[in-house]
Amino acid sequence: MRPLSVSGGLDLRQVPIGDPDAQALIEEVQEVYVLRYGGRDESPIDHAEFVAPHGAFFVGHLEGRPVVSGAWRRRTDVELGGTTNTAEIKRMYVAPAARGLGLARRMLAHLEDTAQQAGVAAMVLETGSKQPEAIALYESSGYSAIPGFGFYRCEPLSRCLGKVLDVSACPADTPHHE
Repeated sequence: MRPLSVSGGLDLRQVPIGDPDAQALIEEVQEVYVLRYGGRDESPIDHAEFVAPHGAFFVGHLEGRPVVSGAWRRRTDVELGGTTNTAEIKRMYVAPAARGLGLARRMLAHLEDTAQQAGVAAMVLETGSKQPEAIALYESSGYSAIPGFGFYRCEPLSRCLGKVLDVSACPADTPHHE
């Protein structure tokens, strides 16, 4: 099989989380979690959370093959930068054949843009310490450590990060991450 190339362009589509391509990529990332952590991600997922206006799920295709996924869902229970108008990034994944092409960074930017267009002021996420490449991507994209939240908030391997997207949505006297 020849290597994939972005020269033909990344075809990024919003799809239902139940879409076969989305499910195939989710299953691949679950296999990665089993290898790295010894088990699947068991955080509760409600498909309705990834339907507008609550969130969105995206799959990117190269040469007709699904190679990258990412999603966001609103999380008004998490405060960042003085706002609870936050969204959580979920199911970021790049298939092995497409790694090294900058697709994770492109998907992350797309998630931020679409969430901000939907009125979200800050993004949060939960990853694990056994995913240093993910942590490096997020930190190089302006994310910084935040207090634990979510299903794995008390797990020692959990790493929570956040980024304020819309500084104007934060109170003037509140420090924020940029």
